[in-house]
Amino acid sequence: MVNYDCRLAVTLPRPAGLLALLLAVGLPACGETEDGSATAPTSGDTSSDASSDSTGSSGDTPTGTAGPLTETGGSEGATDSASTTGPEPTTGTDTTTTTGPVTATDATSTTSTTSTTTTGDTTTGDTTTGEPGEFDCLLEGFADPDSALQLDYAQFNPVIGSHCKGTNHQDIIDVERVVFLGDSVTVGTPPALGDDYYRSKLADVLVDRFGLTPPNALWKQANPIDGVALVKESGDFVSCSKWGARTDDFLPPGNQVNDCFPPDMFDKRTLVITTMGGNDIAAIAKDGANGTPLDEVKAMADEAADLLRQTAHWFVDDPEKFPNGVFFLFANVYEFTDGTADLMACPAAGLGGFDKPWENPAELIEVMIGFNEQFMSVATETGTDMIFMLENFCGHGFKAGDPNAPCYRGPGQDNWFDLTCIHPSAKGHSVIADLFTAVIDE
Repeated sequence: MVNYDCRLAVTLPRPAGLLALLLAVGLPACGETEDGSATAPTSGDTSSDASSDSTGSSGDTPTGTAGPLTETGGSEGATDSASTTGPEPTTGTDTTTTTGPVTATDATSTTSTTSTTTTGDTTTGDTTTGEPGEFDCLLEGFADPDSALQLDYAQFNPVIGSHCKGTNHQDIIDVERVVFLGDSVTVGTPPALGDDYYRSKLADVLVDRFGLTPPNALWKQANPIDGVALVKESGDFVSCSKWGARTDDFLPPGNQVNDCFPPDMFDKRTLVITTMGGNDIAAIAKDGANGTPLDEVKAMADEAADLLRQTAHWFVDDPEKFPNGVFFLFANVYEFTDGTADLMACPAAGLGGFDKPWENPAELIEVMIGFNEQFMSVATETGTDMIFMLENFCGHGFKAGDPNAPCYRGPGQDNWFDLTCIHPSAKGHSVIADLFTAVIDE
């Protein structure tokens, strides 16, 4: 158990999205205690990481995309006639099409913790072909694609966007209200400035896309005392994200959803955006390093992923809850070790409680891969969307210069993490904003 004092709360908020298991540096906010043995992860604060440039325009019909997966948190607005229509898969795919408020599909989720090549249905042009193939686009940019992290997303039959920055299960149009849930990645953390946070950058984009009332400057800032946005609601934007949040902070006993989605706002057509899970996996990584058996570690990861699943279902299962539509968009979980599971790769890792290595790093990678695969299963099962934060950040961490790292992209790569190890730098936030924008626009 690691206890942090107030001196770390401002500059080193709890980790938000440590790469699956690799993100192992969660720093609790002032007064919080990190308990490595929690079976039900508690709030997971992560820094927001954004990546990739976006294409397309709001209101356009989504087109299927060809490509492999790339690496790795309201109230609703009122519009009578708005309906969400997802991409229409051709025969051979199990992808979900959503009409009106998103509804859950019958897909079943299975846990995969093996590092196998991701193969499966690919998409070409505007429709999904259903022909077997590899998700090659997710492996582009790595010096040795054969050695890169391999996630078996194909088992869930996702529709990948033509940009290869995320999935394409929802036609996100006519948004009236935007709600940010999640951890410190979404709130934003120093040393990045408020205007650099991905939610701030994305808010500017969404104002332009949907004609929304912009938030004020205070909404774009983080309150270092409470670890939340300085102003919770401004214009058509709301933030209930918090430093140190974990997946059990979405629904009761946590309160993010209740705080941001009062019943009188259900009529608004709402876009929900979140980064969550980094603090969960950070705590799990610490447990494993301290001797928790692998089967127990995997069970904790499955439980945390299931809490995201429950949250997605909360939004999409009842078409009467959001009569004019709701869209749920989340990130998978990145890590700072570039696929090496070297928890000491970041100079400040010890400050976050990662002061010892895993006895078998391959097991940590296995847990991380399984965790992120379950995030994909949530997207396909509920007809919601996931961005590839893990895949895009891999190769831009603290082992970016190591030619033997699975995510090595060649010499001279920028580090997209800040000095806290687990939060995105200003560049990282821009990348995250781009990833979300690409999925929203297609």
